[in-house]
Amino acid sequence: MDPITDVFKTMHITAFGLHRLEATAPWGVKQENQAEENVAPSGKKTSPTDLAHFAMLSRGNCWLSVEGIAEPVPLTGGDCFLLAKGTSIVLRDSPRTRPRLTFREIGARANGNIVLYGGGGAPTTIVCGSLSFDHASLKPITQLLPSFILMKADEARTLALHNTVHALASEMAAQAPGSEVVATRLAEVLFIQVLRAHIASEPERNKGWLSAVFDPQMGAALSAIHDSVKTPWTVESLAEAAGMSRSAFAARFKDLLGQTPLEYVTEWRMQKAMQLLHQRDKKLIDVARSVGYESDASFSKAFKRVVGANPGEYLKRGA
Repeated sequence: MDPITDVFKTMHITAFGLHRLEATAPWGVKQENQAEENVAPSGKKTSPTDLAHFAMLSRGNCWLSVEGIAEPVPLTGGDCFLLAKGTSIVLRDSPRTRPRLTFREIGARANGNIVLYGGGGAPTTIVCGSLSFDHASLKPITQLLPSFILMKADEARTLALHNTVHALASEMAAQAPGSEVVATRLAEVLFIQVLRAHIASEPERNKGWLSAVFDPQMGAALSAIHDSVKTPWTVESLAEAAGMSRSAFAARFKDLLGQTPLEYVTEWRMQKAMQLLHQRDKKLIDVARSVGYESDASFSKAFKRVVGANPGEYLKRGA
């Protein structure tokens, strides 16, 4: 299994707050850097790092201003963007329009899942929503997700993404029985498609997890780990998978990923274990053996060192 696919399989994503904004000029909406706590669908308070936001234009045109980008970006039908890590943006019909509401205030105005807003001029339709991630998903997602991703409609590699956008917009417009469930699933698919398109468009990086994945030697070692996380890996066996000497491999791995090879192996085992623990139908010893530990005691010790709680405490905290 390649590492990116393994990360996608390990993610647990929940879409919520889906709504369709029917805006007419003049109109303006802002998403400010979130310092306050947010509330997920269950009513559980979550930190800002638990969240991402997305928006897609299904009709019309508008302008997007992003914190850290000097000039406003023109958007047209089919464009999609993903926002994370509290990045501030403004979305409006014209760069001269002053935004008067936040996305949260817009969502609170929804009648069903539709919001009407603006001055009655040129129409624009935007599908918006938020995504929350459980604790087991946070580290993998931070390895893949920058603070802002923009996918333009004319990018050839985003055809599948645009099909999902149209299906999501149609599902929200239909309001048929089960539409909310289907829309949530489509939003989850959209998130993975945006990440996949982003990865395909920018494979070259100097450092970091993606750089290691696309490096022929480091990528071979990472693929070996993700293909069989329960293998009793050593620095020597991973260096052999990479086709490098032990010392050169260890130094290169630490330089790219900021941790030793065995630290990475242990951390990823715990990511997989958190996913398995949430299934509730597995005994602790079975989870331990699935991720390379022969006893539940040695597994629990490693789990507490990485996660900060033993498996039982972790499940109670999650509940």
